[in-house]
Amino acid sequence: MIASGKLNAPPVRRAAGLPPPPAVKPGVRAKVQFGQVASGAGHRVVLYGPGGIGKTTLATALPGPVAFFDLDDSLPRLRASLGDGLPQVIEVAGWAEMRAALQAEGWDGIRTLVLDSATRAEELCVAHTLATVKHEKGHAVTSIEGYGYGKGYQHVFDEFLPLLADLDRHCRAGRNVCLICHDCTATVPNPAGDDWLRYEPRLQSPTSGKASIRLRVREWADHVLFLGYDVAVNADGKGIGSGTRTVYPAELPHCMAKSRSAREQIALADAESFWGEIIR
Repeated sequence: MIASGKLNAPPVRRAAGLPPPPAVKPGVRAKVQFGQVASGAGHRVVLYGPGGIGKTTLATALPGPVAFFDLDDSLPRLRASLGDGLPQVIEVAGWAEMRAALQAEGWDGIRTLVLDSATRAEELCVAHTLATVKHEKGHAVTSIEGYGYGKGYQHVFDEFLPLLADLDRHCRAGRNVCLICHDCTATVPNPAGDDWLRYEPRLQSPTSGKASIRLRVREWADHVLFLGYDVAVNADGKGIGSGTRTVYPAELPHCMAKSRSAREQIALADAESFWGEIIR
């Protein structure tokens, strides 16, 4: 009801001692804005697989120049095959230094940024969390479990998410971002039948499903690529491998994967032509 040109507060609000709702000015309404879909943004890639299969070498063939965060210290062993022309981000020993480097100036001219590996980056994140986040009672803890049931994983998850925001800024600037991960096996719940095992990126993923960095990174990425070996099934239903290195860009029973540009598994004959099918 309107009295003396003012809105009367509803009886419930008056009884509760609450102020009346703000008056809406007639004729003033928000207007939706439209724009074109942005072009030129970089791709967000997760590349994972077993150790020694060639993840780092494959990442060096991404559109260059390619700059590496060599957290696993693998480039010195690959120098003979890769040469000396691969830029490496130096003086990164911890979580804070890595994020500071991502936020720093000087990235002009770099087309692809590789984090090798995101599994190691998560370990740095855990160490940073233990050093900076105290228990709710005020004392320091020495392990994730020391925070109490499930709370440590949530702290690490909250600390890890800003890294994805740092990487998104590079993508918006036109740079591709590749997170190399080690692999692990995980049980897939199946409401319709038996559960099964498959390969997934080795990132934090509690069985509760909460504070899962692995699932959040999968949602974030444009491509989650599993680098393994070609697998076929014989007449007896047993898996057999040909020994051919193969990239799986789509979800299969044996691996977590996704891609916005590829659907079929790709035999890895030439790394540069492979990336041409993914980075379009």
